[in-house]
Amino acid sequence: MSNNPKSEETETEQPLIQHLLELRTRLLKAVTFVVVIFLALFYFANDIYAFVSQPLRAYLPEGATMIATEVASPFLTPFKLTLVVAIFLSVPFLLHQAWAFISPGLYRHEKRLAVPLLVSSVLLFYSGVAFAYYVVFPLVFGFFTSVGPEGVAMMTDINRYLDFVLKMFFAFGIAFEIPVATVLLVASGVTTVAELKAKRPYVVVGCFVVGMLLTPPDVISQSLLALPMWLLFEFGIIFSHMVEKSAKERKEAGQGE
Repeated sequence: MSNNPKSEETETEQPLIQHLLELRTRLLKAVTFVVVIFLALFYFANDIYAFVSQPLRAYLPEGATMIATEVASPFLTPFKLTLVVAIFLSVPFLLHQAWAFISPGLYRHEKRLAVPLLVSSVLLFYSGVAFAYYVVFPLVFGFFTSVGPEGVAMMTDINRYLDFVLKMFFAFGIAFEIPVATVLLVASGVTTVAELKAKRPYVVVGCFVVGMLLTPPDVISQSLLALPMWLLFEFGIIFSHMVEKSAKERKEAGQGE
């Protein structure tokens, strides 16, 4: 053992510097990847916006169109959407970089659990966004366009529409992560499957409250968010039971940390 305090301090600082350098490299790779995807998609920015706005335009009365109330909106709105889509498509690569950074510090059984959780979290988020676009939007926009007062022309601003759909995409994408969150809570010891089952009535009520807060003020969209959240919670309990059982078996076999 070295008796030189400066030597010990240098040995302590060196790993920290190496970790910071690796973190910087991972962040640069992530940003570069997003920029490359964005540049590749920017030429199709208007087409992407047309695709995203299709669920509303399909229900607009004949002769009605979407409008831009700000001078720069026709350029900035597709620009913002394309950037969001680039980040959205880059999520697997971004998670891969995060995983490469943190995986060396994980135990073997933690790695076995983390990989399926990372993959399932990406697939569930994408599923939530797809559910919002293909199921929720047609019902919601069909309802909104049918209940307007007579003589009122519906002409939605393109920027306001984008803010609305991004909020809905985010809400449904996060809501579909409930099974992952449930498994993580059980795996980390914060709660147990028995406790989750006991709190099921509160969870159901909470799902409808969240649906009320995150969706437009109509029963259809609220239910379309609350019911999948409840079902995903039940799936989370099933998978959490498997994780809890595996942890008990590993503990009994003396293979814990």
